[in-house]
Amino acid sequence: MQVNEQPASGKSIVKRIREVQRLVDVACRRVGRNPADVTLIAVSKTFPWEDVQPVYECGIRDFGENYMQDALGKIALASSYEDIRWHFIGHLQRNKVRYWNRGFYLFHGLDSLDLALEMQKKAEREDVVIRALIQVKLGDEATKSGVNPATLPFFLEQLPNYPRLKIEGLMTIPPYGVDPEESRCYYSRLRELRDDCIVRGCVDPQVFSHLSMGMSHAYQVAVEEGATYVRVGTAIFGPLQRRV
Repeated sequence: MQVNEQPASGKSIVKRIREVQRLVDVACRRVGRNPADVTLIAVSKTFPWEDVQPVYECGIRDFGENYMQDALGKIALASSYEDIRWHFIGHLQRNKVRYWNRGFYLFHGLDSLDLALEMQKKAEREDVVIRALIQVKLGDEATKSGVNPATLPFFLEQLPNYPRLKIEGLMTIPPYGVDPEESRCYYSRLRELRDDCIVRGCVDPQVFSHLSMGMSHAYQVAVEEGATYVRVGTAIFGPLQRRV
């Protein structure tokens, strides 16, 4: 992706984005991948639209949110930007599904059949199709949600019951490790799970192709292991802002 030039006030943003994109390109070259196959999502959660807009103006089109009310506010403020894509990342409470709207591009966090049912109902009411990735829990952290790898085939078998959901792949949030290499086993495992689902014939390989994995401290490793979406926040925006 080409980063647009910005005035002096935006030069630091341009520099950070260029560095992230450079490292994505380097990681792709190491394993023989095409950088065009990796989408950089700027994780803008906790940041106001005033901080997000300059990143858009640098050429980034994909943004990640995980607080519904914050996301809806930004979607409204950015309504005139027709090519912006808003991703909702992570756990979504069932009672928040009613707020889902057409402004969201992709949901990275389908973690239960109960949630699938609520999203199916919402999609039927709105006469839309909701694009989603299944969140898989690969670590043992109690605070993380996701489908157990052992039950993933069963989960996929149930999805025809929710025809308004278009499932496009898998997502994971591994346990945090200071060394990015500590995440590699989780990323490779997610890729293996996706490939196994394809081999089993559980999914359409033309649709079920995406892997959402890798954050600011380990996105290069994720790219090497096959990520098609990397979710980068701190390396672009700086430390998360405290929500008030």
